[in-house]
Amino acid sequence: MTVTTLNFMNLFLLKKIISVLIMPINLVLILLLFSLFYFKKRPRASFKCLISALLLLLVSAMPVVSDKFMVTIEDNYSAFTHSSTPIDYIIVLGNWHSPNAELPVTSQLSVASLQRLVEVIRVYNLHPEAKIITSGHHNRDNVSNAQKMKQSLVLLGVPEEKIITENFPKDTEEEAQLISPRVLGSEVVLVTNADHMPRAIKYFQAHGVDPIPAPTGFWVKNINSPKNWNYYIPSSKKLEQTTIAWYESVGRFVQWLKALVF
Repeated sequence: MTVTTLNFMNLFLLKKIISVLIMPINLVLILLLFSLFYFKKRPRASFKCLISALLLLLVSAMPVVSDKFMVTIEDNYSAFTHSSTPIDYIIVLGNWHSPNAELPVTSQLSVASLQRLVEVIRVYNLHPEAKIITSGHHNRDNVSNAQKMKQSLVLLGVPEEKIITENFPKDTEEEAQLISPRVLGSEVVLVTNADHMPRAIKYFQAHGVDPIPAPTGFWVKNINSPKNWNYYIPSSKKLEQTTIAWYESVGRFVQWLKALVF
């Protein structure tokens, strides 16, 4: 195993550890633990940790804050309309599914996978000349996420022979590494969630592919729409949105860092 490979693995592990530790809800829990730890010995420090935890939780769950944070990520690329030239491939990146033989395959897909499924069908209907490449492994199922997406596409009317599967990529970087050689020099549309698109595009560009983005699953539909009073009340949904935005921001930082190191 080379030094470069070891450095890559260490950076990958470091990214996973850091991304878990610095998620908003985990930072809140860490601060609360510090507050309990310092409760008797250092009351002032305990109080500061408690207030910091409550403020972080409040800010992270505020729609007005969460939306502005997410929009800076999602607004990098517009929704796909139609290409003036024929499309060779539509790449849909993998996400997740929960295997359950009693459910139809479409009901086994995660929300993000369903969003990507709908978008890839929409793009395919606009460009039926294209082939579809599904991607993604699954570490708890013998059937990959790429295969589940293919099964769902076939169930919804896409001819099986129009679908290619890449069953082994474990993350976005591996998807770009494995798929790019197949599509070099072709006209390509890339389907993934809007918050994930900036990172995905850069990975493919690093391998010589410049895909047309087809973002889906927008968290923020219209930042300028009229707001009701409840828009200014914290919510668990917005806490989840902030967590996703923060995760993608960490991922983009690691991507930038790896480009400098390797």
